Amino acid sequence: MEIVWQWFTAPLQFQFMVQALFVSVLVGAICAVLSCYLTLKGWALMGDAVSHAVLPGVVLAYGLQIPLALGAFVFGLGSVLLIGLIKARTRVKEDAAIGLVFTGFFAFGLVLISKLPSNIDLMHILFGNLLGISPENLIQTIVITVIATIGLFIFRKDLLLFCFDPVHARTIGLNTAFLYYLLLIILALTIVAAQQTVGIILVISMLITPGSTAYLLTDNFDRMTILAVLSAVFSSVLGTYLSYHFDASPAGCIVVLQTLIFLMTMIFAPKYGLIARR
Repeated sequence: MEIVWQWFTAPLQFQFMVQALFVSVLVGAICAVLSCYLTLKGWALMGDAVSHAVLPGVVLAYGLQIPLALGAFVFGLGSVLLIGLIKARTRVKEDAAIGLVFTGFFAFGLVLISKLPSNIDLMHILFGNLLGISPENLIQTIVITVIATIGLFIFRKDLLLFCFDPVHARTIGLNTAFLYYLLLIILALTIVAAQQTVGIILVISMLITPGSTAYLLTDNFDRMTILAVLSAVFSSVLGTYLSYHFDASPAGCIVVLQTLIFLMTMIFAPKYGLIARR
């Protein structure tokens, strides 16, 4: 019993571990809520696009000595607007527009890293630095998470209808164009918050896996949201503990746990699992 107690309390002796636990739970929860909307809307690739598109913004912000979150948000929002413009003004379909924009932005970021003199660690940008997040980045993450949460709460019902049935939402008078860009702006904000902890690569999993897991367990959106948040928080806490005890990447441990939970759910879900469907 004492060994188990020490296993849980040992990391809490260090301030950076307490901070890592707090940030991972915070980011995991908001990503889980948003992932439910993305799952219903079928926007997994959109999350991938925005997460990659923030790279040049991070590099330029570092070079200009301004907050990295500001640069990331500007380029994340710019990618969203550009995707919408290509979709609305050309014959190119949305999936192709997404692929064009995120690969172009990401490649531009790699060029900037190779040409601008800086001490930017590409690994931290791609895979996060949860254990070394600065007080300034911590405050930025909290503020961005609160803003994204308030936006999702205020427009919850409208966004739900927009994701589930945009045609009906337009029929009853909802401004679907506003909801489209609102959801994308919240997505960009969430990615900016998560980018500083798990990186722009692994944030994709945090925006997809919890919602997909919960989607296999229930047909009710409220229950889906709760289950997604619970799975994300559980993965964030246990993943951070495992990273301490096994000296492994915290973001990697968190995403691996989320993936394992999804695989278990895919097999054993009472209604939509592989066993139940057979």
